[in-house]
Amino acid sequence: MKVIRDYRQALKALNRSIRYDPGNRIEAAVREIVVSVKENGDKALYAYTERFDGVRLKSLVVTRREITAALRAADPQLINALKFAAARIVKFHKTCMLRYGRGFLKDGLGQQVLPLERVGLYVPGGTASYPSTVLMTAIPARVAGVKEIIVATPCGKDGKVPANTLAAAAIAGVDRIFKIGGAQAIAAMALGTTSMPRVDKICGPGNVYVMTAKKMVYGLVDIDALQGPSEIMIIADGSADPSFCAADLIAQSEHDDMASSIIITTSEGLAEKVQSELKKQLPGLKRKTIAGRALESNGLIIIVKTLDQAVELANLYAPEHLSLMVKNTERYISRIRNAGCICAGRYSPVVLGDYVAGPSHALPTGGSARFSSPLTVQDFLKINSVIALEDSAIRRLGQAAMMMADSEELTGHAGAVRIRLKKVRSK
Repeated sequence: MKVIRDYRQALKALNRSIRYDPGNRIEAAVREIVVSVKENGDKALYAYTERFDGVRLKSLVVTRREITAALRAADPQLINALKFAAARIVKFHKTCMLRYGRGFLKDGLGQQVLPLERVGLYVPGGTASYPSTVLMTAIPARVAGVKEIIVATPCGKDGKVPANTLAAAAIAGVDRIFKIGGAQAIAAMALGTTSMPRVDKICGPGNVYVMTAKKMVYGLVDIDALQGPSEIMIIADGSADPSFCAADLIAQSEHDDMASSIIITTSEGLAEKVQSELKKQLPGLKRKTIAGRALESNGLIIIVKTLDQAVELANLYAPEHLSLMVKNTERYISRIRNAGCICAGRYSPVVLGDYVAGPSHALPTGGSARFSSPLTVQDFLKINSVIALEDSAIRRLGQAAMMMADSEELTGHAGAVRIRLKKVRSK
């Protein structure tokens, strides 16, 4: 990992550059897929599944029999772990629902809070399985009251979706599952085909093609965010445990070689110990090559004079995960403005948030924590404004409304109020 000891160099290193698609090659490829799905529907989905996933499917839909078989095939201990995690996730989002899910009507004005009708969740897959992603996206939708939840996920060359993914979908209450991956899955959920129903919102992580497709279909449907590679930033003082710090940096680095792992510390000694711990812990990792590349390419150790400087750098960078490995963490939580998830204290590792703590691990990345939030039940709710006024309100509000309408030369607007005022005054 690169070590930076100059504050100004740290500012420069953490200043995020604009991500772009050289020559628009990815966007052009995705646009071709989206257009093909729009014009050819299921036919395009079968063709792309054979082309990209190497399997010729007879049906795009995961059957109830396949789900039942997956529940039997999955490790019973994993099933118990998924149920344990699901219960905690449900509890957290039910608490959020109490805050977000209440409409009101007062003095003729208010809001009606409604769940979305149908949402589509994208779950990466193929050779790997991500049951945690199923729980972290489907459960908030279910708690919010979404009427229908569908999952799109690529299958393996055997035409099957990993059993762990299907088991998690059953536990989370997913209604339908489709063996479709990539940009074509996003296009299908946004546009609808014979097999795939059109959804109101698409959520979930994926590769650059998936994210480009989500960006392209936004407006036809809503999307949650454009998630990028995993990120962790640790703020640590001399009291931090170097083995914990190194383990947390490694955990996020093993996602992919574009993951970003950064530690900012006031202790030169801790920085040296963390480097030693990284060398000690990496060899035992199954994905040591990926984690090693990520740490080499995107890992940073920044040494600052004060924790105030560390907080300033963190708010500038706006990481997906921010870990506070300092004394008196409560003093610093309120000072963090930009972070997807704040993990405070040595026994609050990011990994617990990834799986079982409760809040969704679908978090803003790429600096978007400056203006966006983690996935919650709020993402699956919409608000209708309600105006239900009596005639007395026309007397109080009408004159100002007509004045403003006339100033914009919208005489029809003014007339719609004037005709009512005339009626009210004639009573």
